[in-house]
Amino acid sequence: MSSYSAFLMERRGSVAHVQINRPEKRNAMNAAFWLEVQALFTELDADESVRAIVLSGAGAHFSAGIDLAMLAQVASELGPDVGRNARLLRRKILALQEALSCIERCAKPVLVAVQGYCIGGAVDLIATCDMRYCSADARFSIKEVDMGMAADVGTLQRLPRLIGDGLLRELAYTGREVDATEALRVGLVNRVFDSPEALLEGVFELATQIADKSPLAVSGTKRMLGYMRDHSVADGLEYIATWNAAMLQAPDLRIALAAAMSKQTPRFED
Repeated sequence: MSSYSAFLMERRGSVAHVQINRPEKRNAMNAAFWLEVQALFTELDADESVRAIVLSGAGAHFSAGIDLAMLAQVASELGPDVGRNARLLRRKILALQEALSCIERCAKPVLVAVQGYCIGGAVDLIATCDMRYCSADARFSIKEVDMGMAADVGTLQRLPRLIGDGLLRELAYTGREVDATEALRVGLVNRVFDSPEALLEGVFELATQIADKSPLAVSGTKRMLGYMRDHSVADGLEYIATWNAAMLQAPDLRIALAAAMSKQTPRFED
């Protein structure tokens, strides 16, 4: 795989581990992060030998959000022309949105492991993932309001479907902190682990379980769930019928049935 400056990557069988690697800066999301995250997940999406992805942060914290130095750089590019400033800012915001949307569009399930701080842009990041898990020390905050701005990279668009509209409004208007216990209660995370070490171990165990399934079945399931977010039940039923009319001709169904009948573990091609 390619080399990146803001991330570390390793493989554990069919599971790819993507780790934000700026622990000395609390994994703040700098310019390199935003350039590389899109390339990285595009690469993983195209690699058929990767069946699941674990996303984590190095050190004591998952991420403190967008690097303030990057925001200062953007501010330095603004001039006296309001119209051209608006055009520049819109382009940059859309580019940041697209960088994270690549995670959501990735055909492979993405499981994120959060320890310590998950603030601002880091909440935008985890909202694009399929499943979220955290350690008992995790702290979440939609901090943009305290910086005099509305969150603009996906939190306000994705979190209503995870935690509900009313609670999201409370968190986005106040910027208050959510601890691991509350995150579990409101559905922001699936499970809380006692320690960061137990967190990674548990998330890798889940990712490995997913990676052992038929990759066509898993990617098809992810595609259908994503489609249903923006369509009616009738549209979703029509889409899965058309999808499976092709996918059920793959050998995976036959392999799974034969393994179940013989009480063996199925093995699927990438």
